Amino acid sequence: MSYNPAKVWMLALISLVLVHAAAAQNPPAALNYESPYFKVALAGDHPAFVALAVDSLGNGRLQANLVRPPVPASRAFRVRSSAQSVEYRSAGESPDAPPSWAFEFSRRELRIRSSYNAASPPEPLVAVFNPWVSHATLLGMMNRDASVRLPAVLHFPDQGTFRITLSEGSHVALGYDAARFGRYPDKDYVRVTFPAASPAMPVVEYTLKVVDIYPGGPGLAGDPRFDGFRRNFLNIFQLNPRHRMLANNAASDPCALNLYFPSAVAVHTPPLAKGLTALDLVRETLDQYLSGKKGCGQVGYRDNPQVKYDFLDSYPSLLTAASDYVSGSNDLEWLRKNYPALKEWTAKVLAMMDKNGLLSYPASGNSGSWPEKIVIRPANWWDTIGFGHEDAYSNALAYHALRGMAELARRMNRPEDVRLYASKARAIRSVYVKTFYDPATGVLAGWKSADGKLHDYYFTFVSGVAITYGLVPGRLANRIMDHMLAKMKAVGYTHFQYGLPGNLIPVRPEDYVDHSPRFGYNAFQVYENGGATADFEYFTLRALYKLGRRKQADAMLFPLLRAYEAGGFQGKGPNGMTKDWKAWDGTPHGYEGLLIDNYLALLAVLYR
Repeated sequence: MSYNPAKVWMLALISLVLVHAAAAQNPPAALNYESPYFKVALAGDHPAFVALAVDSLGNGRLQANLVRPPVPASRAFRVRSSAQSVEYRSAGESPDAPPSWAFEFSRRELRIRSSYNAASPPEPLVAVFNPWVSHATLLGMMNRDASVRLPAVLHFPDQGTFRITLSEGSHVALGYDAARFGRYPDKDYVRVTFPAASPAMPVVEYTLKVVDIYPGGPGLAGDPRFDGFRRNFLNIFQLNPRHRMLANNAASDPCALNLYFPSAVAVHTPPLAKGLTALDLVRETLDQYLSGKKGCGQVGYRDNPQVKYDFLDSYPSLLTAASDYVSGSNDLEWLRKNYPALKEWTAKVLAMMDKNGLLSYPASGNSGSWPEKIVIRPANWWDTIGFGHEDAYSNALAYHALRGMAELARRMNRPEDVRLYASKARAIRSVYVKTFYDPATGVLAGWKSADGKLHDYYFTFVSGVAITYGLVPGRLANRIMDHMLAKMKAVGYTHFQYGLPGNLIPVRPEDYVDHSPRFGYNAFQVYENGGATADFEYFTLRALYKLGRRKQADAMLFPLLRAYEAGGFQGKGPNGMTKDWKAWDGTPHGYEGLLIDNYLALLAVLYR
């Protein structure tokens, strides 16, 4: 048979194609490392994460895979591995050349090193996390392009935390992005990009160290009842890269009306890394609001035509966050720079006050005043319930915010402002109880509508926040809690692992704003109409501890801590809805996937 070079080359090419096709169908086995603190699997053919899990407590709870499958290799690599390391070199490079990417493992650390080669420049290392397993967030100081400077913290709620640092002399920032509500579930992601070495930075080394960051004495570390506290204390901090602000989660809305939740926790949070604190995240978010950016609860955010007025709780929330930041950081330079703007925010709060000395919302809050098609949202965070006119929750928050502003004014040596803010706070306190106390139920009503009627559905959070902030005298506060707990028992609510209902009896349809059963209309225990959630439970717990009723508070707290440790407030249930809200039998009715408000209750541990 004669030799045919063209035929030989064609056969060789076909063989090569078949080999590559087989490799694509059967990629090399992943390269694994596992300790009690983390588990990692790397792709066998290119530098990429196939699996990653972390347990900050070192209990070996590593069943969850936090990453989405990597994209296929863009080029061929030669891989060398051992029990403690994996190295990737581009095919054709000398075996003695520095690897494009190298991974080294120890009990609590993952070291990742990139080395530059002009003949085959390394590509970035990209980790794409699945928010339906854990809503990952990268916490650090952000650049204008949304990249995050190091050191930073990569936190996985219900799992654990990596502190990320750079080798000395390196200066790179991690890429960061997040998105949700894609066409398919796999379009939801949180993405972190580790830049590769470059001519300007020939070697870059990242260290990812497993840490647990939480406040409190050593007794907490030795008591398994507080594992959920230790593992999840950082859950309330979620940084949205597209807004460069703290938000409901990394891919969700920044909310002016709840910024005081993470700020309250930040005051107690130990340093996240050298030169990085949780209060820094609060300051950076406040700076965005001070620059004119809007969040949920403010006119102009996403141009929502239903938000015709700033919610009554939005500016009190922002002012409280500012007060928390200054009191926790003692950053008087920031206060001096921003005090004029804080005064403007306070003026907006004072402009909401009516002749009774209370904040008053333009919507009447009258029963039956909410049309079937939503044309205006109500007064506060609970935006499917008809809070209007004089709102008990927002006024309690405003009282607290004005007292905080009086203290900031004192620190700025502005006695006239101190007198004004303190007097307005006293005005709220002087009429608060007589306006909102309902003698028929023995608790505080949610709002007093323009027609003079009280709207009382045994709102657990209203009485809790009023007692926590000192608006209710001690003896009456105890009677209110007596009535609230008695009603809780009467309606049969004992499911403290799910949190607390915002209201213990159904909100009548004429007082409900969103006329969709999906969001609680004529559907008790669904979403804000009596649904169970840890949102705002902090205030009930704090009120009970403040009144010395530790046994009753603990009966709610410890089932909640067990639920935190089990991941009970994140992800989807079998019905496809998320666990941030539940019916009393545990059926999920939420939509966020993770809502930071659910984790403020962890702060109650510090007040036991």
